[in-house]
Amino acid sequence: MGGWASIPSGLAVIAALVASPAHAFDSAQSSPGSAEYLSVEEAAVFSKDIEKTLASKGARVALVFRSGRSRDRLPDNVNYTHGAFWVYQDIQREDGTIMKGYAVYNLYHGDGKSMPKTKSYLHQDFPIDFTIASVVDDVAVIIPEPELQRRILNIMAMDTYNELHVPDYSLISNVGDKRYQNCNEFIIDVMAAGIWQTDDYDQLKANLGAYFEPTAIESDPLQRFFAPMADERLIMADHRGEIETVTYESMARFLETYGYLQESFILTRSDIPSQS
Repeated sequence: MGGWASIPSGLAVIAALVASPAHAFDSAQSSPGSAEYLSVEEAAVFSKDIEKTLASKGARVALVFRSGRSRDRLPDNVNYTHGAFWVYQDIQREDGTIMKGYAVYNLYHGDGKSMPKTKSYLHQDFPIDFTIASVVDDVAVIIPEPELQRRILNIMAMDTYNELHVPDYSLISNVGDKRYQNCNEFIIDVMAAGIWQTDDYDQLKANLGAYFEPTAIESDPLQRFFAPMADERLIMADHRGEIETVTYESMARFLETYGYLQESFILTRSDIPSQS
């Protein structure tokens, strides 16, 4: 998803958005050289420890969330700015041999050069690519219950996975509206296709609108009017009244409420012993 640097009212928010760096709302692809917080070595250790934690819990599919912005620059009820599927699978090494490990499946928005920032694409990379773009010491994890994991894997193996992607991108897309999508909405759309076992996108949006409780983001009319001028990714045309979007917290709550959650937890670097 995206989030705001802070949530004061009116023009103060717009000023904060204008001053934000391009990667502030971190669905954009990041390279190792763009890290602000973790070194390559630290990211490598952290990503390997996340993999080991997921494997110890038997997760074939997990949802992992990072923050590309410090917490003091996010709304009070938003703690993470990017989520992705982590899938345990065969991975081919450069020498052609096969190893088992986690691959990361993302939705990224364009860089503003080769692709507009208001468009998105699906991209598979690896755990270190994910963790090195974090600027905090923790990630959030959701492990769906095993049957939903199985259904998600089936969807990812079919055309349905790509068909659920909406290329028009908004940082704070509305889960009940099909016009725009961000990384977190894509995740919940794929899970919803598994839960309701349908690829009918209109039906999925109707079901999510009825059963999914999104996270409310404070706003006001002045902010809503000026925000697109401050950041072209901040599109609000799909919201009617209150600004609501998908977050780690609202996803975990939804899965728990309807019995599709194995577990959710926060994993911090200090919680995990360094590996020699």
